[in-house]
Amino acid sequence: MPRDGGFLEEGIGGLSHNFLTGKLEDIVRWSRARSSWPAQFGLACCAIEMMAAGGPHYDLARYGMEVFRASPRQADVMIVAGRVSQKMAPVLRQIYDQMLDPKWVISMGVCASSGGMFNNYAIVQGVDQIVPVDVYAPGCPPGPETLMHAILTMHHQIETGELLRRRETTGAGAGITVEQLDGQADTSVALGRR
Repeated sequence: MPRDGGFLEEGIGGLSHNFLTGKLEDIVRWSRARSSWPAQFGLACCAIEMMAAGGPHYDLARYGMEVFRASPRQADVMIVAGRVSQKMAPVLRQIYDQMLDPKWVISMGVCASSGGMFNNYAIVQGVDQIVPVDVYAPGCPPGPETLMHAILTMHHQIETGELLRRRETTGAGAGITVEQLDGQADTSVALGRR
């Protein structure tokens, strides 16, 4: 008996949309946005700010992100915090490939986003060359406030379904840049990266 798609093969996308499945899809997106688990991927000084965001003062537990997963198979958000060397790039891609689908990426800091002040052969000049980046958090390093703003922006895009639509259409990340909220000067302008 031939199958014509349906729920067993395509999941929720295989159901014809009506008032019940439309609401079910909204509930799935809402729960994805509020239960995203980040993978531990701190590479440089930005990782200190990422750890501060997970501490009691900023409390990422409010967003369901208190547990940084050591296994990529238990994570669906990668926060690339710091510069990525050419030697680390294949490892970063391997961890990204092992993460659960759907998965999202936040690029934290100018070094991860554009290579920063390290304009040389040893540093990847933008992590978007390795993995699709959904949200960029600017700064050197961006403070916990900026990271939390990036996370909330990502959650909103997940809840509306915009990130998955963009990923299906272009195959790349959304590339959204958030405003820096921690009071530091925007160093990407000084580095000529804009």
